[in-house]
Amino acid sequence: MAAPPPRVVSRAENLRDLLRHGLITAACCCVIAAAITASGGGRWSEQLVYSLSIGLISWFLIDVGRLLLSGQEPIRWPRGARGVVLVAVSVTIGFFAGQAIGDAWSGRPMFAFYKLGQAKMVSTIAITLAATAGISYFFYSLGKSRHMQGQLNVAQRNATEARLKLLETQLEPHMLFNTLANLRVLITTDPPRAVAMLDRLNNYLRMTLSGSRALAHPLSAEFERLADYLELMSVRMGERLRYTLDLPAELRDTPVPPLLLQPLVENSIRHGLEPKVEGGEIVVRARQEAGRLVIEVSDTGVGLDAARPSPIESDEGGEGSGFGLEQVRERLATVYGDQGRMSLAAGPSGGTLATLSFPLQPHP
Repeated sequence: MAAPPPRVVSRAENLRDLLRHGLITAACCCVIAAAITASGGGRWSEQLVYSLSIGLISWFLIDVGRLLLSGQEPIRWPRGARGVVLVAVSVTIGFFAGQAIGDAWSGRPMFAFYKLGQAKMVSTIAITLAATAGISYFFYSLGKSRHMQGQLNVAQRNATEARLKLLETQLEPHMLFNTLANLRVLITTDPPRAVAMLDRLNNYLRMTLSGSRALAHPLSAEFERLADYLELMSVRMGERLRYTLDLPAELRDTPVPPLLLQPLVENSIRHGLEPKVEGGEIVVRARQEAGRLVIEVSDTGVGLDAARPSPIESDEGGEGSGFGLEQVRERLATVYGDQGRMSLAAGPSGGTLATLSFPLQPHP
């Protein structure tokens, strides 16, 4: 898989970073002023003005300079010597300009720090350099960490997309093989219905294969595909299959993974309604509940106990462990993590009730 493209940082993000860095710098200046005052370096108000003037001027020059010089660098920091020169020039300008502002505010002669003792002047310069270097490195590390987290998120998203596509490519042949097996039976027992079923299958595949392999589509599209599939099954089962699809208008545009519901309906038909002589009804209903999307697939078939096949008859080794149902569980876990849930239970009036529940995502 190709490396993810660099993330483009918007102007709004740059502005938020500038403001965040400015607030952090101001807080550090306050701490430095308090420390100098506590060590007998003068009044708090004077030290605060000096510290804020030097710190904020240096911050502004460094932060604006790095945005102008970094170009397309994802960390938004100039490479190599340019970054070092930027910090050195900015802190020099900030030191002298900040000293001038502090002297003007306190009523001292311009650049009065020259008249201080050598030790005092060296300590003032050392504090300024150490604070600037420390804060600059902190901001650089913060930007690098944010960039690496963004790269990790992109890589995880790509892995999720690849897994979902793999699961979908496994589900489509599974459905097709089941349908062809049913068609094979009809060819020998009822050729006219077999032809009608083949026409339905042709239309269904045309609509399915012509659609994009997006990782999500509206819930209305999922219900439409489900209706096509149920119509296809109705050709073979006739009046033995009845169905109801209940989708509220406010949930039609809700994004869901493709082919999420079809394996549940297939399971209801194959293990619920087909073993029952008179057939039955399938009801698919969606609703919103406490910020979650809840979808129920219920049938009036033979029920869980009667529908559970032996290991010789099927690849299902237990309740709800068949291929289609496992795929649904995996897709829920891939997209929604621990927030995606699926349960199987006996229906209130017989049959089986499958319930999906996951966070209700905003419309795209």
